[in-house]
Parts: sequence; C-alpha cells; structure tokens
Amino acid sequence: MRRVVVLGRGGAGKSTFAGRLGLATGLPVVELDRYFWGPDLAPTPRDRWASVQHDLTAGAGWILDGDLAHHDVLEVRLRRADTIVVLDFSLRRCAWRAVRRSRANAEFWRWVIHYRRRGLPPVRAAIADYAPGADVYTFHTPRALERFLERVEAK
Repeated sequence: MRRVVVLGRGGAGKSTFAGRLGLATGLPVVELDRYFWGPDLAPTPRDRWASVQHDLTAGAGWILDGDLAHHDVLEVRLRRADTIVVLDFSLRRCAWRAVRRSRANAEFWRWVIHYRRRGLPPVRAAIADYAPGADVYTFHTPRALERFLERVEAK
C-alpha cells in the first residue's frame, strides 16, 4: 500500500480515514479539496484539474483524498494507484455530514443541496478501466472501515 486513492461521496469521512491511514502507514496525505476549490468556491476547470492531479500523484508514496465531482478526471488518480478504498456509505448519511460540517458557508451549503455527486457504479466502472491491477477495498459501514483501520494500525 504505497499509492492509495480514497473515493466516496462528500461527507463520507474520507479526510478522517486518510489522516488515520497516513499516520498508520507514514504516507503523506494530499487533500484534493485544497486544490480543487478556488477562493471564490469556483471549481478548477476540467482541463487544468487533470494536470493538477497529475502533479500531485508524481511521488512514490501518497494517500489521495477527494470528493467525486461531476467533472472530475478520475483516470489520472486511478492509473497511478496501487490501492483504492471506496467509502460506499448511504447518500443520506453523507449529505447530512457535509451540510453539518459546512453550514457557516452559505455558498457551499447551496452547492451541497443542489449538486448531484457522481454515483458509485460509474466509479466502479472507472476503476475496472483504469486500475484493473489495484487492490480495491469497499466499505459500506463506518464500523467495517474502523475494523480495517485497526488492522492497519496494528501492523
């Protein structure tokens, strides 16, 4: 597990998981949200976003954490990953966490309510296309994810 991509809906807990996994493995964590959203909360254009992700995944070891945006360029991250973790938690749970976390920012609040995130079935198809040799872990509950982290931290 040297190049890890964490995928899931906004509010699934990707950042928390990536941080704990980074501590357990000693890998640096890169939060794509810091690079995706501009100061005015405008998303990075698709063509520029691909090159940003390409630069961020140039190192030998990393954990990449980011939301699934409608104009995302998943293949850039997936082609370089050797491990992919999918947090497939319910949309209701994720939306509630995202809204609760960002209620101070009205513009982001509107985005969370009106924006349809990329569904996970197309993400699975992208994984099959761009990272067929990667180890894929899918978690449907926070408890299953917690057990996985406990095993990694014990090593």
